[in-house]
Amino acid sequence: MAKHPELPVSERLVVLLIAAVQFINILDFMIVMPLGPDFSRELGISSNYIGLIAGSYTAAAAVTGVACSFFLDRFDRRKALAVAMFGLICGTALCGLSWNLPTLIGARVIAGIFGGPATALSLAIVADVVPKERRGRAMSAVMTSFSVASIFGVPIALEIAHAGGWRAPFYSVAALGVVIASAVIFLLPPLKLHLASGVKPPGAAMFRMVTKPLPLLAYAAMVSMMFSAFTVIPNIPTYLVFNLNYSGEPWIPRALAGVGIDYTPSVLGPLYLIGGTLSLIVLQFVGRLTDRLGSGTVSWVGGALTITVIYLWFIDFQPAIPALACFVCFMGAMSVRGVPARALDTKIPLPHERAAFMSMQSAVQHTSLALAAGLSSFVLTENADKSLSGVTTMAWIAVVFAVLLPVFVTLAERGVRARDRKLPDTREIPKPAGAPVTAPMPSGATAPASPD
Repeated sequence: MAKHPELPVSERLVVLLIAAVQFINILDFMIVMPLGPDFSRELGISSNYIGLIAGSYTAAAAVTGVACSFFLDRFDRRKALAVAMFGLICGTALCGLSWNLPTLIGARVIAGIFGGPATALSLAIVADVVPKERRGRAMSAVMTSFSVASIFGVPIALEIAHAGGWRAPFYSVAALGVVIASAVIFLLPPLKLHLASGVKPPGAAMFRMVTKPLPLLAYAAMVSMMFSAFTVIPNIPTYLVFNLNYSGEPWIPRALAGVGIDYTPSVLGPLYLIGGTLSLIVLQFVGRLTDRLGSGTVSWVGGALTITVIYLWFIDFQPAIPALACFVCFMGAMSVRGVPARALDTKIPLPHERAAFMSMQSAVQHTSLALAAGLSSFVLTENADKSLSGVTTMAWIAVVFAVLLPVFVTLAERGVRARDRKLPDTREIPKPAGAPVTAPMPSGATAPASPD
């Protein structure tokens, strides 16, 4: 078998690059909704279609996730990620060139087609490079991209839009994406270790792989995580302002609350800033706890925190508890339960299955997100004063899924440990953090088949 030379690269550099890729992907998705009023004003798009614009990305990513699960593991991960990044960049830039609803939706579909595989490949690369005993910390570092996008990315993008028009943020994100994609191409080595066995699973084998018990448990955990979060998250601003009559924190200067384009200062800005900052801090500790205690234990802690906050905030609301405290605790709880679930995702597939599994997981994630948001819209009704009815029902639905998440994570973790005892070859040799990623699989080695 011909050797494929791989340049030394540290785990930290790989995690940093993957976090940067995820930052671009998340920011591309997050800036669409705040720009909705500008789409209405500049392109003449009815506000009723703003959700369709955001949902087109999600739908495209879900469909592509299923399709790519059959072939992503057949390529060098570096090259595949570069292609996915190029497509995402093109889709983002095309958003800035849109002139009506169909062209904007088309651009979002292109971004979703490539954004979904970019996420799947990113997580597969982390699993390839970082040993199991450090993946909790690695995944917590990658997940900080969401907090950074929330704290800095979206406000800066909105300021760019204020200065240069609604098209400017898309061009700026695309330009930054070019820089990060170039870093991926030139700094990452070829990532072909999953190809060393020469295994190229046909469609039927790939179908069996995504229907085994362990992947199914992981998909169930993802569904639970998305439904327990996104039945609630899209409705938090409306609930705060119209149900709780939240008018901001008196100790925060009003000038610090403004994050928008030609809007009055938002009372919600400081909540997202403080909540995002806390989640950024929490992530640093949760990753280490996951590596030390296991995904199941940490997931139960995160689930208990999530259920407590949802109950006290939406079911049996306590006016004595400040809205800021509830919001910050909610975001912190989301971080605590997210890291162990995503860290476990990297341990479930074998090396030659990772991109396929992550691609299917991406499809499940995007589909669940859309269905959860749709379910909350079905459960909730708007009153004459714009407050929401049905909040308690929505909250109980979130609680049910919040309970199921640690159950699925614990069962999957036990399954992984049982499989690894049967297949010792799937255990990875520990190496110190920062050690170069170099050695390919020995010539003639074969990838073991999973018994699950």
